[in-house]
Amino acid sequence: MKNILTKHRWYRTFALVTVLAFALVSGPVTVAQESRLPSIGGAGGGLISGQQESDIGQQVMVSIRRSAPRITDPLVYDYLSAITYRLVPSAPLESPDITLALIDSPAINAFAVPGGIVGVNGGLFLNAATEQQFASVLAHELAHLSQRHFARRLEQQETSTPLTIAGMIAGIVLSAVTQSDIGIAAIAGTQALAIQNMLAYSRSHEQEADRVGMDILASAGLDPQGMPEMFEIMMRQNRLQGNNMPEYLSTHPLTQSRVADTRNRAEQYPDKTVHDSQEYHLIRSRLQVHYAASPDVAVRTFENRLEKPDAQNNLAIRYGLAMAYLKNDQPDQAHQIIRELLESAPGRITLQVTAAEINIEQGNLSKARSILEEALSRNPGNYPITSTLADVEIAAGNGTRAARYLTQLTRNMPQQEHLWLRLAEAEGMARNIVGVHRARAEYNALMGDLESAQRQLRQAQEKLPAGSAQRQVVSERLGEITSRLQARRNS
Repeated sequence: MKNILTKHRWYRTFALVTVLAFALVSGPVTVAQESRLPSIGGAGGGLISGQQESDIGQQVMVSIRRSAPRITDPLVYDYLSAITYRLVPSAPLESPDITLALIDSPAINAFAVPGGIVGVNGGLFLNAATEQQFASVLAHELAHLSQRHFARRLEQQETSTPLTIAGMIAGIVLSAVTQSDIGIAAIAGTQALAIQNMLAYSRSHEQEADRVGMDILASAGLDPQGMPEMFEIMMRQNRLQGNNMPEYLSTHPLTQSRVADTRNRAEQYPDKTVHDSQEYHLIRSRLQVHYAASPDVAVRTFENRLEKPDAQNNLAIRYGLAMAYLKNDQPDQAHQIIRELLESAPGRITLQVTAAEINIEQGNLSKARSILEEALSRNPGNYPITSTLADVEIAAGNGTRAARYLTQLTRNMPQQEHLWLRLAEAEGMARNIVGVHRARAEYNALMGDLESAQRQLRQAQEKLPAGSAQRQVVSERLGEITSRLQARRNS
């Protein structure tokens, strides 16, 4: 119980600080007149350059990696990445590079941070009944980033800009690391006047994010109606929960006029029918099981849903029941459902990966490997398939094979710190000590511990013969880490 309370307290603190950081750029969500704020160009002008925003984003990600409860399920992350990058080409971003933070909390929340950071709670899947509603929140956050609201707000506060930036970063980092209210105090101490002065501009920023977000949705082939629908869901929850409002609304309050405004805007787009992807509902069922009060409750919930008319034809409900059985230590029942689902959708990756997960649970590693290798041959480089294959090889004691798969994943997704930890484990199993040091160095660097990263790389360097190609690679990386460490000490 203590761990649950600690985790909940941490999340409330971190969510408040992170969204407060964005509240400095967006503030209370109400309807107002369009702003006439000047646009801030990257290198060409303005107080906050693109590089400074990137540095802020990196600081925030270090805080998240150190302390945030994260969802590392590759199927969930892969879906989130796919839907985000469906939206990105339609967003007027200066850079299409987005770093996703998938937070393990059932609360409704999402946030955007300068430097291309977009965070999403697992709870957003629970509360968004359709893919259109879910995507509307992502589009809104991408709109904030594309309009560079953070930089535009600071443009209005020239005298307090340095303190504003420093205070925001310190607040986020302190709150994430200490799991206390210290970070909030740091923000209040350095930015109280800035917050007070900047709130006057926040309303138009939110209205702008709504407008740009709906344009992003429509351009991406999704339904702008999802945005007012999602707002209505949040307002209903707010009424039901009374004083215990959803996390998102604690810093993004909604009004009936704002919902009406977005509804009117959505109706101005061409009328067309947009169908949800089946994948969204599979992932939603997967997370509903994850957040169920207990595995037994999850089983009963999905069994009850299957009793409703036409539910037997609902792939997502049947899949959810299979996941509930698996979590409830009933792999045989889960296997039966997934086998039937695969007969009707043999190429669906989520089902193939889940079939492999069930076989791993049953100890049938060769069968799991066979399923995944065949799937990988048809979907080269696929993240969930490759990641689960690494799980199979680690379970089988094949460190060299697991390391090969994980090396591929770290090349494709170098910002995912948990992959570097798994690679270090696999390299240790394979008795590749240099590989262990290198993987741990990258993990430490992502966690902001440059001293440990430097130490790991030096140990790797010492174990490699002089003049070898691998030693040269390690030496170059050591030089990069040392330069970053020196710059930090001099700042």
